[in-house]
Amino acid sequence: MPYVFEPPSPTALFVQGSDQRFAVRRVYCVGRNYAAHAREMGFDPDREPPFFFCKPSDAVVPVAAGVTLELAYPAQTSNYHYEAELVVAIGKAGRDIPLAQANEHVWGYAVGLDMTRRDLQIDMRKAGRPWEIGKAFDHSAPIAALWPVTLAGHLKQAGLWLQVNGADQQRSDIEQLIWSVPEIISDLSRYFELQPGDLIMTGTPEGVGPVVVGDVMSAGVDGLGELRVRVI
Repeated sequence: MPYVFEPPSPTALFVQGSDQRFAVRRVYCVGRNYAAHAREMGFDPDREPPFFFCKPSDAVVPVAAGVTLELAYPAQTSNYHYEAELVVAIGKAGRDIPLAQANEHVWGYAVGLDMTRRDLQIDMRKAGRPWEIGKAFDHSAPIAALWPVTLAGHLKQAGLWLQVNGADQQRSDIEQLIWSVPEIISDLSRYFELQPGDLIMTGTPEGVGPVVVGDVMSAGVDGLGELRVRVI
């Protein structure tokens, strides 16, 4: 088929223990899914239905194991925040997925960063406008290599942490998620038909904060390795 211009190659994550890549289709993000983080952002963390926003697939920056990504400080912000998250990769299509079957749709897991232009996000929130310029900008989702379920199993408890220049900033456990991974998948599939290649960023715990040029972030989920990023 002829195109007006050559379409870009798909964004594709590294896969632990394999030379295959995981092509990314969509990126769904869950907002305020740890109670302590909801409180630090000024909200009451009642267990109301989860809410979602999206990043474009090309906001994802794949990071190979053992590599320190050099990530440029983005334009139009003076308050650039990290948010360490468990990332879920979908490998089986589904709509209106029953809770008991949700894990059947998980292909694997990774650690990722939901980088945020916090000042722009807050301005949009105050104005009742969408968050895209604060959340969906270029290179806003560095993600480490995916661990297939066949290697990692299904995660219910696992430490989640982030350090800046070697100092702890975030440290929690994914069991503290307000909405668990199966619950997120089941609820999200009511609104979108999930497809292989979809990613879900499941939310961040308390301790979010700014980074500046020269800072090195290290983020991890127990059993899924480490993601290292230097701001340049």
